[in-house]
This record gives sequence, C-alpha cells and structure tokens, in this order.
Amino acid sequence: MKKEKDLKENEEIIEQEQAADKQTEGQEPQATENGNDAPAEETAPADDLKEKVAELTDRNLRLMAEFDNYRKRTLKERAELIKTAGENILLNMLPLIDDFERALKAMETAQDVEAVKEGVQLIYEKFVGFLGQNGVKEIPTENAVFDVDLHEAITTFPAPSEDMKGKIMDCVSKGYTLNDKVIRYPKVVVCE
Repeated sequence: MKKEKDLKENEEIIEQEQAADKQTEGQEPQATENGNDAPAEETAPADDLKEKVAELTDRNLRLMAEFDNYRKRTLKERAELIKTAGENILLNMLPLIDDFERALKAMETAQDVEAVKEGVQLIYEKFVGFLGQNGVKEIPTENAVFDVDLHEAITTFPAPSEDMKGKIMDCVSKGYTLNDKVIRYPKVVVCE
C-alpha cells in the first residue's frame, strides 16, 4: 500500500517536470546579471556555500594545528616532569649520604665500638623516617596471616602447632608500600 502511494507520488512529480520542460522548450534562455544562463538567485547561494566551506575548512585546520601543538607541549612537559620528578627526593637523601660518610670516617679511628653502633643506628632511624615522610611504609610480617596480595612465599614448613597454620614463620626480605601500593613484596616463610 505504501509502495503504491510512493509510486503515484513519483509519477506525479515526473509528469510535472515534463510539463515544465515542454513550457521552457519554446523559450530562449535568458541572460542573467552575471552573464551565465543560470538565474542570479541560484549562483548566490552556491558562492555563499563555497565561502562557508572554505571558512569551515580553515577553522578545522587551525583547530587540528592547535590540538597538535597542545599534544606536543603536554608530551614535552610530561617527559620533563618524569625526568626531574625524583630530584626532590634525591636532594633530601644527600644529608643521609653525608652522615654515612662521617660514620665511615669515624669507624677508621674509632676505639669505642658502641659509639659507632649508636651512630649507625641513628642514621638508620633517620633514613626510615625519611622514607616514611615520602609515603614508604614497611609491610608487617611478624606473626601475620599470609596474604597472597601482600606477601611472597619462598618456602613452606609444617606448622609446629595448629594455631600457626597459614601464618608467617619468618621474613627473609622486608616488603614496602608506597602510598598503599606494594612496591616490593616481602619474601616470607609460611607454616602449612
């Protein structure tokens, strides 16, 4: 039904076009203002459209160039940031190196071993404090329940008692988190 209606409409349109063609066959083409055979009204919108297309093309090219410049600039800034990101941390570590150098120099001539031990202990505590200030924390392992997400089991031993099953027996290497993200898993011995 719909197809029949569309066919009838198309036939009517064709008939109207044919009738218009018959009327214009006997007439001579009229010259227009711009010297073309086409009416002036039809050329003006075409010129406007050409200008609009040129304007939009120009705008599009400029936007693409701006975006490309923005992308290059942000990549350069990101690379620079990555390159210098550790600068502040390394700068704050330099006093620790100075302390170690003084301790090594003192060890050469030291008669009192206790004083040397105390100095090294102070440097260690200072370094652990520095790590804590920068978001690094030790993952606790002593008498902790083994957690696959936090610990790396290097070996297992039979549990000496029932309450020790699944717990960490020994820590071979400490693990650390940086702002709650594991950066090194502790290597532990687990009771099974």
